[in-house]
Amino acid sequence: MSSKPKEPKELLNKFLQGMKDLSSEKQAIFRPFDDLLKSIYNPGKLDEKTKVLISIGIAVYNRSEASIVYHVNQALKLGANEEEIIEAALVAVSSGGVASMSYCVTYVKDAIKALQ
Repeated sequence: MSSKPKEPKELLNKFLQGMKDLSSEKQAIFRPFDDLLKSIYNPGKLDEKTKVLISIGIAVYNRSEASIVYHVNQALKLGANEEEIIEAALVAVSSGGVASMSYCVTYVKDAIKALQ
């Protein structure tokens, strides 16, 4: 974990701007990536909210602050509540241990509070 936690809205905006910049600068790389993400998150046997909640657990396990903030924001937009988001994040603790727990009680909680 970095020594100074980043403010969730600032981190989200920086991430979204970086993705926008990359998509215009490197279209040949970004377009297939974007298409892949769209196909992954399209509702199938699982709805989009469930897939985003899974992504929160993966982001916590990987300790990716930008990914945590992005997916918490998406989950909130899709109607997830704080309890669902925390529960999804806590699944990562089964494999990620104390390090994943530290991200649940810091970045995930901060992102929910800042983005609700």
